[in-house]
Amino acid sequence: MARPALMKGNEAAAEAALRAGCRFYAGYPITPQTELLEYMATNLPRVGGRFIQSESELAAISMVYGASAAGLRAMTSSSSTGVSLMQEGLSYLASAELPAVIVNVSRGGPGLGRICPSQADYFQATKGGGHGDYHLIVLAPASVQEMADLVFLAFDLADRYRNPVMILADGMLGQMMESVVLQEPVESVPARPWAVRGRGDGARNIVISAPYTDADLRAMNLRLKDKYRRLAEAESRHELHGAEEVEHLVVAFGTAARFAMEAVDSLRADGLKAGLLRPVTLFPFPYDAFKKPARSLKSVLVVEMNEGQMIEDVKLGLCAAGFRGRVGSFGGGGGFIPSPADIEREVLRVAGMKVVA
Repeated sequence: MARPALMKGNEAAAEAALRAGCRFYAGYPITPQTELLEYMATNLPRVGGRFIQSESELAAISMVYGASAAGLRAMTSSSSTGVSLMQEGLSYLASAELPAVIVNVSRGGPGLGRICPSQADYFQATKGGGHGDYHLIVLAPASVQEMADLVFLAFDLADRYRNPVMILADGMLGQMMESVVLQEPVESVPARPWAVRGRGDGARNIVISAPYTDADLRAMNLRLKDKYRRLAEAESRHELHGAEEVEHLVVAFGTAARFAMEAVDSLRADGLKAGLLRPVTLFPFPYDAFKKPARSLKSVLVVEMNEGQMIEDVKLGLCAAGFRGRVGSFGGGGGFIPSPADIEREVLRVAGMKVVA
């Protein structure tokens, strides 16, 4: 049995990538994710991979495009402002249907912002970010263990759907240290018969991101649309924690879900039928997860480390489930970190109960 190790989230993600078969990494230093880049620089060569510190984030994502097209499991990482520079490349990866993994250890913004943790990149990650009709698969870890586990899943989903996958973490997850049990290295990675070969043997493959005619472009968009539909049906993931019949639901992802979990446990200890729904996939968003709790719900509180972004998807899920009650939002930008006590008070306030200061 594998022994647990004490690692930072950034380090766990990097080591998991090596074990998942990543053999190319390009990136540019930016706090609070630089440890991930440094770990890859030191350790990727030991498994026969190639590391490049690029001259910019735009160059990094373009290098990942090339490495993926050549058949390698490829990865980059950055933080918020750096990911903003990658948007054109992400759109190109999606249109060319190239698998890749991008880790965003997000920080406070907008603009240059600060290195404080934030979840304000939700819209950027889940609604496209770049140009055109495309989606990334987006995974949201809530622990260092999940930083590692979701890297394995990210590479698998990227290959299965030939689509870029983003792991949306934050500065707190990247920098915190926790015990983690790492999976054993994979013995092989899926074949890529579509990859370019240069002068190699086999079929002459061409990877393009722009079809030659309007009709071809329309066909590509329809193909992508169908892929995203299949993703929504097969790959949405979530956790539901709480009483069997939840009356007061908290919805949170990533680091915010850790604080929300403590608040929910405290409320339940006081006799309130509270629960927590934690989306693990932000795209595809687990809209169907609201169907079961909606039958008994009286109120919903969405907790985010931003000014209110995921709440739009939560409302769509609740509406489809038939819930017409009150939905509250609790969060803030610029490095806001909610406390469990504050979340408890907000749950009671949204529920219309007496709040003790």
